[in-house]
Amino acid sequence: MNKEQARQRIEKLKKVINHHRYLYHVLDRQEISDEALDSLKKELFDLEQKFPDLITPDSPTQRVGGEPLKEFKKVKHPQPMLSFNDAFSKEDMKDWLGRALGLLGKKERKLLTVPSHQSGSEGFYCELKIDGLAIELIFKNGILKTGSTRGDGKIGEDVTQNLKTVEAIPLKIRSKRKIVESLKKEKVRKELVDKIEKFDFKKSLAIRGEVFISKKEFQKINKERKKKNLSPYANPRNLAAGSIRQLDSNITAKRKLDSFAYELITDLGQKTHKEKHQILKALGFKTNPNNQYSKDLSEVFKFHKEWQGKREKLSYEIDGIVIIINSNKTFEKLGVVGKTPRGAIAYKFPGKEATTIIEDIKVQVGRTGALTPVAVLKPVQVGGVTISRATLHNEDEIKRLGIRIGDTVIVGRAGDVIPDVIKVLPDLRTGKEKEFKMPKKCPVCGSKIKKIEAIHYCANPNCFAREKEQFYHFVSRKAFNIDGLGSKIVDQLIEEGLVSDLADLFELEEGDLILLERFAEKSASNLIKAVKDSKKISLSCFIYSLGIRNVGEETAQDLAEQFGTFEKFQKTDLEELKKIEDIGPVVAKSIRDWLSTKKNKELLKKFKKVGIRIISQKSKVKSQKLRGLTFVLTGRLEMMNREKAKKRIRALGGDISSSVSKETDYLVAGEDPGSKYDKAKKLGVKIINEQQFLKMI
Repeated sequence: MNKEQARQRIEKLKKVINHHRYLYHVLDRQEISDEALDSLKKELFDLEQKFPDLITPDSPTQRVGGEPLKEFKKVKHPQPMLSFNDAFSKEDMKDWLGRALGLLGKKERKLLTVPSHQSGSEGFYCELKIDGLAIELIFKNGILKTGSTRGDGKIGEDVTQNLKTVEAIPLKIRSKRKIVESLKKEKVRKELVDKIEKFDFKKSLAIRGEVFISKKEFQKINKERKKKNLSPYANPRNLAAGSIRQLDSNITAKRKLDSFAYELITDLGQKTHKEKHQILKALGFKTNPNNQYSKDLSEVFKFHKEWQGKREKLSYEIDGIVIIINSNKTFEKLGVVGKTPRGAIAYKFPGKEATTIIEDIKVQVGRTGALTPVAVLKPVQVGGVTISRATLHNEDEIKRLGIRIGDTVIVGRAGDVIPDVIKVLPDLRTGKEKEFKMPKKCPVCGSKIKKIEAIHYCANPNCFAREKEQFYHFVSRKAFNIDGLGSKIVDQLIEEGLVSDLADLFELEEGDLILLERFAEKSASNLIKAVKDSKKISLSCFIYSLGIRNVGEETAQDLAEQFGTFEKFQKTDLEELKKIEDIGPVVAKSIRDWLSTKKNKELLKKFKKVGIRIISQKSKVKSQKLRGLTFVLTGRLEMMNREKAKKRIRALGGDISSSVSKETDYLVAGEDPGSKYDKAKKLGVKIINEQQFLKMI
């Protein structure tokens, strides 16, 4: 092949490769396999090596190359790169819009408050707020000339060499013919298409966007760092920013960064922000397909709520949405205050962490007698709800964190998990903070306290607080599930002397309840019916309801499947219990101690007398499809509830765990997953969504 033939072949290869890059990154589809595309790139590389003077800056082979830089040059932005003010509530959003409306004329205000859908410029454009690094791209003669970071907003750093390694960023703008074809397909205004047809793409073209890294790549890189005993990156944004600021572009290339374009600075005739996105896509840039137009604030709120729930399903991190007034004319008229545009705002998702002050530490007594210190907090919003309490777990945890009453602390909450104190901020201490000490006597009954491992226990089995907690546990959803029998009613029943043990609940009559505060004939009748209906109970739920120390829902299920009937379970000895998989000596002793206690024996006899029917339970394992696999569930499942999902896993031979560990094989993550999701990511546990789980079962 002579040089001219090579030149022609190289041009064709570049066009074909760029076409498939556009299909994959912009349109999210493929016409040829990755292997076939790699083969074309290899042919192009070989030809350019043979004829190096035919290498051009827009060649796909130039995404990585060159010697490491000594430093980054400074680049001045054609227009300042602004940042957004934040909103955290609907009220903040209404205030923002109110301020904007106050600066606009009657006609412009109408476009934002009473959209007609006729002008096409009304309303707002909503974008997912990617947790990445803002960049600016300058094209000249249709080819990427300069890529830079935001910097101080006026001057950034030249990171062109690194941005070329990002496959989602085109090195060359598509041909004018293809741009026009794409815009016509999108049914863009004829006036806009005509103007773009006349535009000279040899001129400078300025585009802005975001570079980010996927959750999967982030986890992969951190896993590799741990193997090398290096500290992991704190979050995907830090990793993306650090990757773009590498002086060696070969390192950047290995990070497999991604990018979305979201702003067109150059005037191509666009009148709305929505049109900017349509043009960017036609030019060959990857835009976020989840962005959308919203005609008014109610649609903005709906979009925010939708993506707050779906954010965990995305392959990348987002921390809110960006709302931009759709009309470019109105946006420009509103101008800038400081470094932020008045016509746009970032509407953040509720934070999973916040700072507050520990005003006091109180001790609660649980159903097993365990004493749990609880922080009384200055009320603060975390994860969209106001919290005033946070568990401190035990005395060892308080010492580990160095917590004192009066400390400023970081508290965290994820999903429906009880809030935790994550960290103390000792630099904010005033000297008036007080150290906390666990009580030597039970704060409820005054009995002695004994410590077993890290937990303090009330030694009195008849402690009033323990009895109440036992009742709450007994009637809960996973135990007897007595509808309408909440903690306040339980408290009344105990205080009025209507029940002295758990079996007494089943001997209550309507007349007993009518005497209580807030009870009428109908509500009393409903509750008595619910109590009677609950008398028939599965073996696993019954074992769980007894509140045996160290026997949770999963252990109760295992015991039920092992013994089949309560009679067999009741007769088991310590050695037999120890032989059961996942039942260690501590759990075995807890079970035997409970079953051999005289008070509990009497209670079991009384249960029989009041008509409790315990349904025998056989192993529900239908196949061994999931044998040897341990699952943890977190978040809200849409297609089936948690209990049904657990039953399906057990039926297929799998195991359920309530906590994530290195032994966990799969974390099934529904909507709004809790802290288990973060722990699974940290441990490298495989995370699957509900659809993947359903396919598996």
